[in-house]
Amino acid sequence: MSDPSTASIVSTPPATMPTEAGSGAPTNAGLPENAKKQKPRGLLGDAWRDLRRKPLFWISASFILLFVVMAAFPSLFTSGDAVNGALSRSRVEPSADAWFGYDVQGRDVYARVIYGARASIVVALLSTILTLVFGGAMGIIAGYRGGWVDAVLSRIADIFFGLPFVLGSIVILTTFNGSGTDNGEWTIMGLVILSLTVLSWPVVMRLMRSSVLATKEADYIVAARALGAGTGRIILKHLLPNCLAPLLVYGTIMVGSFIGAEATLSFLGIGLKSPVVSWGIMISEAQNYIRVSPFLLFFPSAFLVVAVLSFVMLGEAVREALDPKLR
Repeated sequence: MSDPSTASIVSTPPATMPTEAGSGAPTNAGLPENAKKQKPRGLLGDAWRDLRRKPLFWISASFILLFVVMAAFPSLFTSGDAVNGALSRSRVEPSADAWFGYDVQGRDVYARVIYGARASIVVALLSTILTLVFGGAMGIIAGYRGGWVDAVLSRIADIFFGLPFVLGSIVILTTFNGSGTDNGEWTIMGLVILSLTVLSWPVVMRLMRSSVLATKEADYIVAARALGAGTGRIILKHLLPNCLAPLLVYGTIMVGSFIGAEATLSFLGIGLKSPVVSWGIMISEAQNYIRVSPFLLFFPSAFLVVAVLSFVMLGEAVREALDPKLR
């Protein structure tokens, strides 16, 4: 006869013994309540959790939101005319009637600063988007294909990378937007966007190419290829999501750089021109009156510096959040 005590031990598991899979008991039965509620996070989830703790992120994001709203809805901030003025108010200093004073042609400087945000931010954002899309696509093709495709695209990028930015912009803009042309507002902005994109995409291509080269031999890429996944699926579902982090950081910083680049080209007289209103044009018009009317230069320069610093600080915060080594 078998020992009943032994049979009971074998047939009845202890209460403290974990049950097998599929028995209906939850897998997190022994975890604390706060651990049960937490869900696994990915790279972007960890980055957002880290960003929320940084005051620098909230300060820069607040300024950027202010400038975006200012560019989209300038009438919320001023009811003044940014284009027309009266010569009788030429270079009148700031007062209660005009917070930032009047420029040489009697136009309200405050209204021009508000409306100037639209051209500067639109040019910077569209240039950044086009640069990231075109440069990122070239980088993915070069890094994934390799061989002669990589060699050809890399040499083409080297040619554009070797062009000095200011010299290349002068050649492009003086050819299509010279003194003898009669282009409209959006045509002028489109030419500036085109020049910024053409001269900046090689940097984005190199970043994306390096990320693809470091990722395409990962185990999950090899497994997807072995299971018969096509090139498009591998790029869109596996490569692209895991290679976007460097581009997000660089793209955020690039917006601030393009705002400064647009102001530089407008200051040199080859970028945005009248009837477009931008901070660079205002700085260019105020350069001859720095001693007698410094406020004409101070206010657009202050807005320009704050906008550029906001995007640069946001990019730095995003870089630290996406890089686990810097946390």
